[in-house]
This record gives sequence, structure tokens and C-alpha cells, in this order.
Amino acid sequence: MKRCLADDGYWKRKPCNKECVDYDTCIYRINKDKAEEKLKELQETEEYYKTTNRHDKGELRVMQGYSLERKIQLTCERINAWYEWWDGQVYVSFSGGKDSTVLLDLVRNRCGLKDVPAMFLDTGLEYPEIRDFVKTFDNVDWIKPKMNFKKVIFEYGYPFISKEVSTKVERGRKYLENLKNGNGTANYANFADFLNIDKCRDSEGIKLLKEGKLIQGNETFEELFAIAEKSDVQSQFNKKQWLFLLFGEQKFSAECCHIMKKEPAIEYENTTGRKPIIGTMATESLLRENTWVKNGCNAFYSPRPKSNPMSFWTEQDVYEYIKKYDIPICSLYGEIVEDLEDSEQVEGQMTLSECGYINDHFDAPKPKLKTTGCNRTGCMFCGYGCHREEKGEGRFLQMKETHPKQYEYIMKPVSEGGLGYKELIDWLNEKGDLHIEY
Repeated sequence: MKRCLADDGYWKRKPCNKECVDYDTCIYRINKDKAEEKLKELQETEEYYKTTNRHDKGELRVMQGYSLERKIQLTCERINAWYEWWDGQVYVSFSGGKDSTVLLDLVRNRCGLKDVPAMFLDTGLEYPEIRDFVKTFDNVDWIKPKMNFKKVIFEYGYPFISKEVSTKVERGRKYLENLKNGNGTANYANFADFLNIDKCRDSEGIKLLKEGKLIQGNETFEELFAIAEKSDVQSQFNKKQWLFLLFGEQKFSAECCHIMKKEPAIEYENTTGRKPIIGTMATESLLRENTWVKNGCNAFYSPRPKSNPMSFWTEQDVYEYIKKYDIPICSLYGEIVEDLEDSEQVEGQMTLSECGYINDHFDAPKPKLKTTGCNRTGCMFCGYGCHREEKGEGRFLQMKETHPKQYEYIMKPVSEGGLGYKELIDWLNEKGDLHIEY
């Protein structure tokens, strides 16, 4: 049954309006008892999906092993279901990257939903090539955040290591500050991870942190690290490696993602009434994997409803789709080719896949694919994950070669009008024994 147009999106009834196109046939108006019964059913369904996981990680592993054709079929089913649920009031979150490019092709060409607009967040952090690539698409709404990146990092902190770690550092510092000034113990649970205190299995440690009796708030790094080393219970969220981040002058925060991306997107959704279709995948982080387990691809009942129909895809699926169907992608990526090192082939040698034998005759995995250019085209200045990059392949090294002006700007000291990345990275490498190249 079609949802009533008088529904405000949270299943709370509004008075019927005679201007409504469904007024004469509306089941809610014609039969009040049926309307209340349906409303109760919808409320129970919503509550069920809010409190119950829709999947488990075993299902995710199975789906990640499906063929590309099967994944395309399932993805289109989820896109169409999302489109029909919201009566076509949806949009594609389009970054110009390879994943969202594939998503936009799936929505408009595979599903045939040509009327669905794309939304591009013009944060000022995109590569110039990305902006030029996005301009080649029709029906794209360009949205800008209210605060630029420089103001965000100076006010809140730098985006380095990971969203989870930078958020915990920001909250951990607040815990120490409040404890020292006698302002309570808010954020004690976040601080527990730095001391390797398991929130589920070490109830005594958590109790002492909550009561402000374990530490005073003015301990040195060495004193806190010693407490973390003594813990008998290994926390699965152990963050003692990053304890040193609490003691530097530099601030760390994940607010840039919230202020420059999430807030403008939510404002766009509130203004247009459209619900997002996003090209993120569960393989990208534990958080996204757990989100899929809870909501599945289509989070109809989430406080902020959104669809992630490619959740069970992998990066190799994206490469295969682009290569197989000859989808244009941003020039930054270069070409998609077989990874010769991974497949133990030599350059110029004909591969099994080129002969068409891999899938037809041999029980062998598909050759691994890669790009000849950049492998990531997100925010240029984002530092998340840079400490894990392979030697000689760091994003800042690549930026130095491909975009020297932007590189010079971020590395320049703050006192000279830059963003101070050089000083920050040197400090991270020294104190954390990291090897971030620039």
C-alpha cells in the first residue's frame, strides 16, 4: 500500500488535507480503524529494525563472493526498492570518484532512473581533475559547506590517523581537562581505550574512570602509558598506541567530515526532501561493516534514512565493472590494468584472462586489477590512513609530483599562511614512530 502523503516520515499522522491528490481514496481517511491498525504495524516494524540486526557477517562474506553479474542484479533491486519507497524522491551522492561513478551508472543506466539527480559536495578539497570530471555529467547539484577547511582544522583539529582515533583524542583531552578542573568525568568511556581498559570485561577499571579515582588528570604520558601496560584484560578497542596524541600542541578531530560533508548533505536533504544513495562499501572500515549488519543496504528506518546498495562490493568489483563496461572515470586514476606483480605475469605476456580461459576452463581466481594513476581521489588534504601507505606510494609524495601548488600550501608553516602539515607530520613520525612520507 502506498504511504499516505500526510505522513511526516516518522509515522506520526498529520491531519488530512483536502488538497492531497489521494484524498478521495485515502485508506487513512476512509477507514480510521484500518488506518490505526496500519499505523501500529508500521511503528512495530520500525521499532523491530531499530533494535534488531538484519544480517550477520557470515552473510556479508557470502555476498562479497558473488559474481559481478549477481552483484549488479542485487544492487539494482535495492536501488529500485529505495526509489519506489520514497516515490522517486532520492539522489545519488556523487564525489567524482570511481565508486560513486559506478553507482551513478548503475542508477541511471542499469536501473534506467534517468530522472535521479546527483549531488556533488564542492568542499574546495577536491582535485581539480575531479571537479572537471563532475562537470561532464548532467543533472548534478553542486553544494558548498559553510566553513572552509582551514577554519575547521584550526578551530577543531587535523584529520589524521583515522576518524575513530581523532575523535577519541578530541574527547580524551576533554576528559583530562574536565578531570583536572573538577568538571566531571564525561567522555570516560572514550578515555578507557587509551588505557587498554575493556568497557565490557574490566568493570572495576571503568568504574574508577567514571568516578575520577583512577587518575587525577595531570599525569604525564609515561605515567598513563604505565597504567595501560599493567592492564590484564586486552581491550579489543586498545588505543594505547595513540596515547601520545593527547600530549601534543596539535589538535585532532573528525569534525571536518561532519562540517564539510555531513551537514551540507543533511541541509540538501531537508531542502529537497530527497533521500541519499551512497556508494560506500563494507570493506572500507569496521564501522561500515557493522552498519551493514545492522541496517542492510537500505536503512529505511534509520534516523537519517540512506541507501548503500554497493555495501557488499569490493574495490576489485568496481575495477572490473569499469573495465568490462568501459565506464569513463576521472583522468587521475589513469587506466585500469592487471596487477602484474600480483598475478606473477611479465609485461607483454598474454594473460589467461585475455584468452578467455579463466572463467570458462580453469578453476583460478580472477586477475587482480589496479589503476596506473592515483588509487584514491578523496579530499586532497585528508590525512586519514596516511601512516599505513606503502613506502614510496604515499598521497603526499604523489601530490608533490602532480599538484605542487597544493602541496606547497599544506606543508607551509601556519605562520606563513599555510596549513602546517610538515611540522605536524614530523611530530607524528617522531613521537609515534610512524613513517609518513612527504
